[in-house]
Amino acid sequence: MGDISLIFLWLIGGIYFVTVLCVVVIIIAENRNPVRSLAWVTVLTVVPVVGLLLYFIFGRDISTKRVVPRKVKRKLRKLEIKQRLGDDHRERMDENSRKLVRMGELLSISVLHNYCDAKLFVDGGSKYSALLEDLRNARKSILMEYYIIEQNGIGEEVRKILVEKARAGLDVHLIYDPVGCYGIKKRYWRTLRDAGVEVTSFSSVKFPRFGTRINWRVHRKICIIDDCIGYIGGMNLADRYATGGESFEMWRDMHLRVTGSIVASLKVSFIIDRSFVKEDNALVDRWNDVGKNISTDGDMKIQLVTSGPTSQWSNIELMFLRSIGAAKNRIFIATPYFLPSSALLSSLQAAALSGVDVRIMMPLRSDSKMLTKASSSYITECLQSGIKVYLFSAGMLHSKMLLVDNEITSIGSTNFDFRSFEHNFEANLFIYSEEMNRQVAEMFFSDQKLSVRVDAEQWSKRSITEKGVESLARLFAPIL
Repeated sequence: MGDISLIFLWLIGGIYFVTVLCVVVIIIAENRNPVRSLAWVTVLTVVPVVGLLLYFIFGRDISTKRVVPRKVKRKLRKLEIKQRLGDDHRERMDENSRKLVRMGELLSISVLHNYCDAKLFVDGGSKYSALLEDLRNARKSILMEYYIIEQNGIGEEVRKILVEKARAGLDVHLIYDPVGCYGIKKRYWRTLRDAGVEVTSFSSVKFPRFGTRINWRVHRKICIIDDCIGYIGGMNLADRYATGGESFEMWRDMHLRVTGSIVASLKVSFIIDRSFVKEDNALVDRWNDVGKNISTDGDMKIQLVTSGPTSQWSNIELMFLRSIGAAKNRIFIATPYFLPSSALLSSLQAAALSGVDVRIMMPLRSDSKMLTKASSSYITECLQSGIKVYLFSAGMLHSKMLLVDNEITSIGSTNFDFRSFEHNFEANLFIYSEEMNRQVAEMFFSDQKLSVRVDAEQWSKRSITEKGVESLARLFAPIL
């Protein structure tokens, strides 16, 4: 009996060894980012059983999966271009901005939109007041896509309005992320559906597709009202952005209210996500009036860039790389988690070493201890190259912003980390406007006063234990 048990254990061990070996071969054959590949090989080696399970859930490469047919994307692109107001006047833009626009057009289906306007919100109270007013004034349609929706407070206010508008005959759609909205009771969704709201889970976490979908998180925070008003940024539908919460007195974030033909890009993005969820491309014909009744009062040039694990390229990461590499005077970054790829870190270091004023702001304490530790592991390398690092100490810094020189500003849902660049479905606006650039810079300087600048000498005096914990957390950064 003992011999049989021993043979069985050797058989199981052999099968497991071959399985792990095959997975390692697959990881190497996929020619991924070597840092990420090494991280997965490390996990498989250090924590074998758990590591294998994590790989099948989180590690599979889906960048070649086509979720929306090319002909559908071409049709949407034509609709979006049709709504662009006249020539984009890019000859009046800085040369680096023109090249960045061109890159965005090749990476994403979005075009540059002229005569747009954007209002910046830096606190949840003012953003929610404006959003609720616009929702109450909706006359035709409401399209919403959010990562987190809380059942109480702002989430309940929005639910009431959506129910009222759907019963009044408006076209109301809501896409939510099942992980971000995990705590919401079924009754919340049922009351919306009963009223006529089309409610859809972006990527259902269930077997047998659990292993291919649990890591597909829609991190976007988008709302389109009557095809003429759009909201996009980093704020979810949660009271903490207005009143604080989760042991933080303040949640600092950035969100935008946009008008003009850029709203057409937001709607095209929503249609693509909706088609991905429902696998129903008839919606493209149903919503062929993209961008009607748009305002022409603005003077900003704005471009939407989206990215996700099904994209051929890491779209937003490449846009950041191009922006940083072309900077002449200044680069300001605000992010809740700073886990850059080696290319982004090198680009920031090169900019600082060449005399560009590079400043990175992250929270002194974030809502994730492990991500805080992993982020801290990059600070020494930043300081050594002359990058100024600020730790926001007044609360939770949740802003996601990149500002370059005096014209380029990017605001959206993208954190400066591996998860946002490679795993999440994200959306950022690239705004080519000196006025918006100035507003965001002023906000950055204001938050800088609420932050502690990291001193290189003091930082080097951290205990060996603390440095070790940070280094260990960093090993898992590519898969966090």
